[in-house]
Parts: sequence; structure tokens; C-alpha cells
Amino acid sequence: MDKINIMINGLPGNVAKKMARFAINDDRFNVVPFSLTGQEIEENAITIDQTPFELVRRDKRDEKITRIKTQFAAFIAIDYTHPTAVNSNALFYTRNQIPFVMGTTGGDREQLKRIVKNSSTPAVIAPNMAQQVVGFQAMMEYAANTFPGLFEGYTLEVVESHQNGKADTSGTAKAMVGYFNKLGADFDVNDIKMIRDPEVQKKDWGIPKEHLTGHGWHTYTLKSPDGSALFEFKHNINGRDIYVSGTFDAVLFLKGKLIDPDNSKKFYTMIDVLNKE
Repeated sequence: MDKINIMINGLPGNVAKKMARFAINDDRFNVVPFSLTGQEIEENAITIDQTPFELVRRDKRDEKITRIKTQFAAFIAIDYTHPTAVNSNALFYTRNQIPFVMGTTGGDREQLKRIVKNSSTPAVIAPNMAQQVVGFQAMMEYAANTFPGLFEGYTLEVVESHQNGKADTSGTAKAMVGYFNKLGADFDVNDIKMIRDPEVQKKDWGIPKEHLTGHGWHTYTLKSPDGSALFEFKHNINGRDIYVSGTFDAVLFLKGKLIDPDNSKKFYTMIDVLNKE
């Protein structure tokens, strides 16, 4: 199989660096030596495992993309940038007909869907690329649709802990709240408790010191009105390796859609990747 050209955007961010390190050593991919980055980034370049990347700030990306597309006629973008950039990045990708996999959270998610659906550019977009977590979400969605009101009257508490550099509330936690609300819990996503203090994470949560800079621990607790019943769901992820395999599977899935295009559908999620639909 010919190598797939991929452009990893979001360097020098930690998740993008992790993706780049794995991709450089993956025989399935050829990594484009450019990366879209934030306007505030001062560096012009970064080297990862002896591979240099030119960092392209927002004010230069329109002129740079012509050169990049001349050098690499076809490639798939992997987006792990900043929550505030997702909508403008999606517009950029679709305008330049660059298929993309977006694991960045935040932004206006409904507008994000519309941007892709109204374009000719396919994309896989999900707030979480960990396939096991996505599978758990799918189970919760099934339960919500099959047993609506199951937890009517129960109180819900949602607590999520991520590294203190994560700017927004977890997109996965927000999606889970939607399922619990269908199941009868009355809960506002603004009431999700965000833990970002490393000292609290280490002392109160027991998160390993080596993973304070990269983790995702979520706990969802349901209590009955009289306190006689308690249900708790949790998923604790240390490090970022779990997101790499899911992201790369999404790239392979998207490559398949480019080879055998589905003109009726452009917007895909990780559920589509899991189902291989």
C-alpha cells in the first residue's frame, strides 16, 4: 500500500507532538513537514525525532497552502489545535479541499457539522478519538434511546480531570450529559466540575505524577431521590497513546472514503470508523 500523506496540525502542542512521533515511525504514513499553528506561537520551526517541521501561523497559511499542495498533491490533515480555532480551521480545510480528522474539542459543533456537510470535503470529527471511550459512549447512547427516563428523579454529578493546559470542558463529558439527560437526569453541562489543579489531581484523585500533564479522568455519579441507590460510571485515561491509534484508524477510514467516495455523506464520526460504514 502506498504511504498516506498526513499533515499534523497543532504543533508544538503536546497531543500534536505525540501524533507526529508515532506517525514518523509508522510505515503507513508520510508526514508532511508543515504544521498549522496558533498566531501566538513564536517559533518558526520545531524538530521531532530528527524531522523538521515548519510552523505556519494563521496569517501565513493561505499563501503557504499553495506551496504545500504543490509539493504534496494529496494529503489528509490531522487537527489537534485549539478549541477556539476549530470552526475557522474547518472552513480553511473545506475551502482548500483538504480532507481532515479533527480531534480538537470546543467551538460551535453544530456549525462545524454544517461546514463539512455543505462542502465537498469529507472529514472525521469527534471530541474523543479513543475508540474504547467512543464505544462506551455508543453503549450509553443506545441505553438513552432504548430506556428513556430510566433514571428519572436521580441526581447526577459529573467531574472531569484533565491537564491544566486544557482550556475547555471535556467534549466527551458534555456528550455523556446528553445521554444521561435522555435517561431522566436533569443536568446542565455548565455544572460539570472541571479539575485542572495538579496538586488536587495528585493528592485527592491519585493521578500518577507522570500523567499530570496528560490525562483524562471522568466520573459520572447517579443517586436515587432517597439515597438508597447509587450508580457510578468512570473512564480514566493516562497519557495520550490511546488517542493515537484511534486517530490513525480515522485517517485510514477517511482514505477509504476518498478512494470510494460517498456523495451522500461527508461528515463522519468515530462511530462510523468503529462500524467501518
